[in-house]
Amino acid sequence: MTKEKGQFLNRRKFLQNSGMAMAAIPFIHIPSLTSKKTQQKASAEESFEFSFLTDIHLKPEMNAPLGFQMAIDKVNQLKPDFVLTGGDLVYDVMRGDYARSELLFDLYRKMSAGFQMPVYNCIGNHDLFAIYAESPEGSDHPDYKYGMWERYFGKTYYSFDHKGWHFIVLNSLDVTEDQRYRAIFQQDQLNWLAADLKNTDPSTPIVVTTHIPILSSHWQLKGQGGKVGVENSDEALRMLEGHNLKLILQGHIHWKEYGMVNDRFDFLTGGSIAGNGWKGRRHNTKEGFVQIKVQGEEFSWSYIDHGWEDERLKIQQSTTP
Repeated sequence: MTKEKGQFLNRRKFLQNSGMAMAAIPFIHIPSLTSKKTQQKASAEESFEFSFLTDIHLKPEMNAPLGFQMAIDKVNQLKPDFVLTGGDLVYDVMRGDYARSELLFDLYRKMSAGFQMPVYNCIGNHDLFAIYAESPEGSDHPDYKYGMWERYFGKTYYSFDHKGWHFIVLNSLDVTEDQRYRAIFQQDQLNWLAADLKNTDPSTPIVVTTHIPILSSHWQLKGQGGKVGVENSDEALRMLEGHNLKLILQGHIHWKEYGMVNDRFDFLTGGSIAGNGWKGRRHNTKEGFVQIKVQGEEFSWSYIDHGWEDERLKIQQSTTP
């Protein structure tokens, strides 16, 4: 027992023995105890976790459903408030074939229902329907480009709020005249973003999610052939100036990457659930996803291995003659 605690107990015993217990009540500092409980409750309300899964590349072959189910099970064990995806949910619908594309999106929708929390999806290039020249369906098909996605998942860009944070999910894709995908934020989306930010308090912490990276070291490390990135990402970043941008989440290149920009905001490229097309690692990044913990206006993150590499090797060994 410390000296200070002993003095407090002696004082309390003296007051009780002298019939002054009621007068001693103020010394218990009830308002301070209440204030501490209120602060603890407020802190708990401000803290939350979410999982960021990107480049799932779901398909029936190569045990991909098994690998994705392992990721779902791992997320459910962690019990985040919600799941955010980074695009390329399936592999792939760019080359069309309506029946096959329907099968892929339906498989993802059914499997993702296994998450025990809300799921917010972002569109990737492999999720654009029938945009390649070899597609049996053309641009006149009602599901062309964004149509099939919108039918299954809704708008390709949107925002939502969670415990004081504002989340913006962007569509970083369009189609070129020679029928390839193009990384760009279209003008109608930029107009929407301006309106969304106008209605967002500048002090509100913001997370932006996009499939194609806004910022990346990929080009510098891979040379000209590794050039990736949204063409007009600078326009979106300028619009976010003056706002409390905290984090940019992105996918597409299947590697894990983290950076900070001038003590203003961070960016994370979230690896891949599928790795190198469910065949192993890509860029030496192990298959996995990002788990993000938020406390007040700060966050921390960790990269979670959902176990697919070990399981894949076991399957290979069991099927090798």
